[in-house]
Amino acid sequence: MTDDTRVTLVTGGGTGIGAAVARRLLEAGEAVAVTGRREERLHAFAKELGEPERLLTLPGNAADHADVSGAVDAVLARFGRLDAVVANAGYATHDTVVDGDPAGWADMVLTNVLGPALLIRASVDALRRSGGRIVLVGSVAGFVPTPGNLYGATKYAVTGLAENTRRQVTEWGIGVTLIAPGRVETPFWDGRDVTSLGHMLTAEQIAGSVVWALGQPHGVDVNTVVVRPLGQPN
Repeated sequence: MTDDTRVTLVTGGGTGIGAAVARRLLEAGEAVAVTGRREERLHAFAKELGEPERLLTLPGNAADHADVSGAVDAVLARFGRLDAVVANAGYATHDTVVDGDPAGWADMVLTNVLGPALLIRASVDALRRSGGRIVLVGSVAGFVPTPGNLYGATKYAVTGLAENTRRQVTEWGIGVTLIAPGRVETPFWDGRDVTSLGHMLTAEQIAGSVVWALGQPHGVDVNTVVVRPLGQPN
Protein backbone atom coordinates (compact mmCIF):
# COMPACT_ATOMS: atom_id res chain seq x y z
CA MET A 1 0.00 0.00 0.00
CA THR A 2 1.08 3.58 -0.61
CA ASP A 3 1.40 6.36 1.94
CA ASP A 4 -1.95 7.82 0.87
CA THR A 5 -3.94 4.56 0.94
CA ARG A 6 -7.09 5.16 2.97
CA VAL A 7 -7.40 3.02 6.11
CA THR A 8 -10.81 2.19 7.58
CA LEU A 9 -11.73 0.31 10.76
CA VAL A 10 -15.09 -1.50 10.71
CA THR A 11 -16.63 -3.01 13.85
CA GLY A 12 -18.75 -6.10 13.39
CA GLY A 13 -16.95 -6.58 10.09
CA GLY A 14 -17.04 -10.35 9.75
CA THR A 15 -20.62 -10.67 8.51
CA GLY A 16 -23.51 -8.71 7.04
CA ILE A 17 -23.17 -5.01 6.32
CA GLY A 18 -19.72 -4.74 7.91
CA ALA A 19 -18.29 -7.52 5.75
CA ALA A 20 -19.87 -6.01 2.64
CA VAL A 21 -18.29 -2.63 3.43
CA ALA A 22 -14.89 -4.26 3.94
CA ARG A 23 -15.15 -6.10 0.61
CA ARG A 24 -15.99 -2.93 -1.29
CA LEU A 25 -13.14 -0.97 0.27
CA LEU A 26 -10.63 -3.75 -0.40
CA GLU A 27 -11.82 -4.02 -4.00
CA ALA A 28 -11.13 -0.28 -4.32
CA GLY A 29 -7.51 -0.84 -3.22
CA GLU A 30 -7.94 0.48 0.31
CA ALA A 31 -6.77 -0.97 3.63
CA VAL A 32 -9.34 -2.28 6.08
CA ALA A 33 -9.38 -3.58 9.63
CA VAL A 34 -12.42 -5.50 10.85
CA THR A 35 -13.37 -6.46 14.38
CA GLY A 36 -15.74 -9.10 15.67
CA ARG A 37 -16.34 -11.31 18.67
CA ARG A 38 -15.95 -14.58 16.77
CA GLU A 39 -12.32 -15.13 15.87
CA GLU A 40 -13.15 -18.14 13.70
CA ARG A 41 -15.58 -16.06 11.63
CA LEU A 42 -12.94 -13.38 11.07
CA HIS A 43 -10.44 -16.01 9.96
CA ALA A 44 -13.00 -17.49 7.57
CA PHE A 45 -13.74 -14.04 6.16
CA ALA A 46 -10.05 -13.35 5.55
CA LYS A 47 -9.60 -16.76 3.93
CA GLU A 48 -12.63 -16.19 1.72
CA LEU A 49 -11.01 -13.01 0.40
CA GLY A 50 -7.63 -14.65 -0.15
CA GLU A 51 -6.06 -13.19 3.01
CA PRO A 52 -5.05 -9.87 1.42
CA GLU A 53 -2.22 -7.94 3.04
CA ARG A 54 -4.44 -4.86 3.25
CA LEU A 55 -6.90 -6.66 5.56
CA LEU A 56 -6.36 -6.80 9.32
CA THR A 57 -8.71 -8.93 11.46
CA LEU A 58 -9.03 -8.09 15.15
CA PRO A 59 -11.07 -10.28 17.49
CA GLY A 60 -12.72 -8.27 20.25
CA ASN A 61 -15.87 -6.95 21.86
CA ALA A 62 -17.16 -3.67 20.44
CA ALA A 63 -18.55 -2.78 23.88
CA ASP A 64 -15.24 -3.27 25.72
CA HIS A 65 -13.06 -0.18 26.07
CA ALA A 66 -9.78 -2.09 26.16
CA ASP A 67 -10.69 -4.13 23.07
CA VAL A 68 -11.73 -1.07 21.08
CA SER A 69 -8.71 0.99 22.08
CA GLY A 70 -6.48 -1.98 21.33
CA ALA A 71 -8.01 -2.32 17.88
CA VAL A 72 -7.28 1.32 17.04
CA ASP A 73 -3.72 0.92 18.34
CA ALA A 74 -3.28 -2.21 16.21
CA VAL A 75 -4.48 -0.39 13.09
CA LEU A 76 -2.06 2.47 13.66
CA ALA A 77 0.79 0.05 14.31
CA ARG A 78 0.04 -1.94 11.14
CA PHE A 79 -0.88 0.81 8.69
CA GLY A 80 0.48 3.99 10.29
CA ARG A 81 -2.75 5.93 9.97
CA LEU A 82 -6.53 5.80 10.36
CA ASP A 83 -8.83 7.67 8.00
CA ALA A 84 -12.29 6.37 8.85
CA VAL A 85 -14.22 4.26 11.31
CA VAL A 86 -17.53 2.49 10.73
CA ALA A 87 -19.46 1.63 13.89
CA ASN A 88 -21.45 -1.29 12.55
CA ALA A 89 -21.52 -3.84 15.39
CA GLY A 90 -24.99 -4.30 16.83
CA TYR A 91 -27.87 -6.69 17.24
CA ALA A 92 -31.44 -7.01 18.47
CA THR A 93 -33.05 -9.24 21.08
CA HIS A 94 -36.30 -9.11 19.07
CA ASP A 95 -38.54 -8.73 22.11
CA THR A 96 -40.34 -5.93 23.92
CA VAL A 97 -40.09 -4.17 27.26
CA VAL A 98 -43.48 -5.64 28.22
CA ASP A 99 -42.90 -9.33 27.57
CA GLY A 100 -39.19 -9.68 26.79
CA ASP A 101 -36.34 -11.33 28.68
CA PRO A 102 -34.26 -8.68 30.49
CA ALA A 103 -31.31 -11.07 30.60
CA GLY A 104 -30.42 -10.14 27.03
CA TRP A 105 -30.97 -6.41 27.23
CA ALA A 106 -27.78 -5.21 28.89
CA ASP A 107 -25.48 -6.68 26.25
CA MET A 108 -27.65 -5.28 23.44
CA VAL A 109 -27.66 -1.78 24.93
CA LEU A 110 -23.92 -1.87 25.56
CA THR A 111 -23.12 -3.13 22.07
CA ASN A 112 -25.50 -0.82 20.22
CA VAL A 113 -24.96 2.39 22.21
CA LEU A 114 -21.75 2.20 24.23
CA GLY A 115 -19.93 0.48 21.37
CA PRO A 116 -20.12 3.39 18.90
CA ALA A 117 -19.23 5.86 21.66
CA LEU A 118 -16.14 3.84 22.58
CA LEU A 119 -15.08 3.69 18.93
CA ILE A 120 -15.40 7.46 18.61
CA ARG A 121 -13.42 8.01 21.79
CA ALA A 122 -10.65 5.62 20.78
CA SER A 123 -10.26 6.90 17.22
CA VAL A 124 -10.88 10.64 17.47
CA ASP A 125 -7.24 11.68 17.86
CA ALA A 126 -6.15 9.68 14.80
CA LEU A 127 -9.11 10.96 12.78
CA ARG A 128 -8.29 14.51 13.78
CA ARG A 129 -4.81 14.04 12.34
CA SER A 130 -6.11 12.58 9.10
CA GLY A 131 -9.20 14.77 8.69
CA GLY A 132 -11.15 11.54 8.66
CA ARG A 133 -14.73 10.36 8.87
CA ILE A 134 -16.98 8.58 11.32
CA VAL A 135 -19.89 6.48 10.04
CA LEU A 136 -22.45 5.16 12.51
CA VAL A 137 -24.78 2.43 11.27
CA GLY A 138 -28.12 3.19 12.86
CA SER A 139 -31.57 2.11 11.76
CA VAL A 140 -34.93 3.36 10.57
CA ALA A 141 -35.97 2.08 14.02
CA GLY A 142 -34.03 5.05 15.36
CA PHE A 143 -36.57 7.39 13.74
CA VAL A 144 -39.86 5.47 13.74
CA PRO A 145 -41.12 4.18 17.12
CA THR A 146 -42.16 0.53 17.31
CA PRO A 147 -44.33 -0.63 20.22
CA GLY A 148 -42.18 -1.75 23.14
CA ASN A 149 -39.03 -2.04 21.02
CA LEU A 150 -35.92 -1.57 23.18
CA TYR A 151 -33.71 -2.20 20.14
CA GLY A 152 -35.37 0.81 18.53
CA ALA A 153 -34.57 2.85 21.62
CA THR A 154 -30.89 1.94 21.26
CA LYS A 155 -30.99 3.12 17.67
CA TYR A 156 -32.65 6.36 18.73
CA ALA A 157 -29.59 6.78 20.95
CA VAL A 158 -27.31 6.21 17.95
CA THR A 159 -29.25 8.84 15.99
CA GLY A 160 -28.61 11.33 18.79
CA LEU A 161 -24.99 10.25 19.21
CA ALA A 162 -24.28 10.96 15.55
CA GLU A 163 -25.48 14.57 15.75
CA ASN A 164 -23.95 15.18 19.18
CA THR A 165 -20.62 13.91 17.89
CA ARG A 166 -20.84 15.93 14.68
CA ARG A 167 -21.37 19.14 16.64
CA GLN A 168 -18.20 18.53 18.62
CA VAL A 169 -15.80 17.24 15.97
CA THR A 170 -16.78 19.20 12.87
CA GLU A 171 -14.45 22.06 13.84
CA TRP A 172 -11.59 19.53 13.80
CA GLY A 173 -12.27 18.55 10.21
CA ILE A 174 -13.89 15.20 11.02
CA GLY A 175 -17.03 14.24 9.11
CA VAL A 176 -19.86 12.29 10.75
CA THR A 177 -22.51 10.32 8.87
CA LEU A 178 -25.43 8.31 10.21
CA ILE A 179 -26.53 5.55 7.83
CA ALA A 180 -30.01 4.37 8.85
CA PRO A 181 -31.15 1.28 6.94
CA GLY A 182 -34.62 -0.11 6.76
CA ARG A 183 -35.11 -3.85 6.39
CA VAL A 184 -31.90 -5.52 5.27
CA GLU A 185 -31.30 -9.19 4.50
CA THR A 186 -28.53 -9.92 7.03
CA PRO A 187 -27.88 -12.29 9.98
CA PHE A 188 -29.93 -9.77 12.02
CA TRP A 189 -32.98 -11.84 11.01
CA ASP A 190 -31.49 -15.31 11.62
CA GLY A 191 -34.04 -17.70 13.05
CA ARG A 192 -37.02 -15.44 12.33
CA ASP A 193 -39.76 -15.74 9.72
CA VAL A 194 -39.35 -12.78 7.36
CA THR A 195 -41.76 -13.89 4.65
CA SER A 196 -44.31 -11.26 5.69
CA LEU A 197 -41.84 -8.37 5.59
CA GLY A 198 -41.77 -7.97 1.83
CA HIS A 199 -38.79 -6.78 -0.20
CA MET A 200 -35.54 -6.37 1.72
CA LEU A 201 -32.34 -4.56 0.87
CA THR A 202 -29.09 -6.47 0.62
CA ALA A 203 -26.04 -5.87 2.80
CA GLU A 204 -24.18 -4.89 -0.37
CA GLN A 205 -26.69 -2.14 -1.12
CA ILE A 206 -26.23 -0.62 2.34
CA ALA A 207 -22.48 -1.01 1.97
CA GLY A 208 -22.79 1.14 -1.16
CA SER A 209 -24.27 3.93 0.93
CA VAL A 210 -21.51 3.62 3.54
CA VAL A 211 -18.75 3.69 0.94
CA TRP A 212 -20.43 6.63 -0.81
CA ALA A 213 -20.43 8.58 2.45
CA LEU A 214 -16.78 7.72 3.08
CA GLY A 215 -15.86 8.87 -0.41
CA GLN A 216 -17.30 12.39 -0.21
CA PRO A 217 -14.89 15.16 -1.23
CA HIS A 218 -12.87 16.91 1.43
CA GLY A 219 -14.98 19.63 3.03
CA VAL A 220 -18.29 17.86 2.38
CA ASP A 221 -20.04 16.38 5.42
CA VAL A 222 -23.11 14.23 4.67
CA ASN A 223 -24.84 13.78 8.01
CA THR A 224 -27.91 11.54 7.73
CA VAL A 225 -28.78 8.93 5.10
CA VAL A 226 -31.97 6.90 5.54
CA VAL A 227 -32.22 3.94 3.14
CA ARG A 228 -35.41 1.89 2.90
CA PRO A 229 -36.45 -0.83 0.46
CA LEU A 230 -39.33 0.18 -1.76
CA GLY A 231 -42.52 -1.01 -0.11
CA GLN A 232 -41.46 -0.39 3.48
CA PRO A 233 -43.89 2.25 4.77
CA ASN A 234 -42.53 2.75 8.28
